[in-house]
Amino acid sequence: MADKVQAEILSMFPDEVAVKPRPTWDEYFMEMAEVIAKRSTCLRRQVGAVIVDEKHILTTGYNGAPRGIENCLELGTCLRQEMKVPSSERHELCRGSHAEQNAITQAAYHGVKIKGATLYCTHMPCIICSKMIINAGIKRIVFKNFYPDDLAVQMLNESKIELILFNKKG
Repeated sequence: MADKVQAEILSMFPDEVAVKPRPTWDEYFMEMAEVIAKRSTCLRRQVGAVIVDEKHILTTGYNGAPRGIENCLELGTCLRQEMKVPSSERHELCRGSHAEQNAITQAAYHGVKIKGATLYCTHMPCIICSKMIINAGIKRIVFKNFYPDDLAVQMLNESKIELILFNKKG
């Protein structure tokens, strides 16, 4: 039905550029997470997160150092790279917080309830973020890129949080 209406509208304006179909809600919020990731100050990986409830953005976060602390981009170096720490190991050896952590702490900082919300994230959460997500009461996670953390997957499944690998249609 929508395709027929769109075709009819396009026929009325033959010289106009074709109207792109509206993104789904998952596409819409995932694109926002991707834009938010561009604010990352991490030299290894840019990650963005958006916490949404009833199609309204509650908070956002990207990976970077706590407020008022110099970040790796400013310092021009990464402690983890200097120490040759493999990805998904020794998270405590980093100046930055993960995007999911920052989105959750922004909610706490501003007094925003996130219980029952959906988290859109450019990457699957690690075990530390997963535990925070579980305790925050988030009920659904939509992520685009896999992150190698079997314990995170196990705990998220055990918590009954809906874990969805984003797959853009088309």
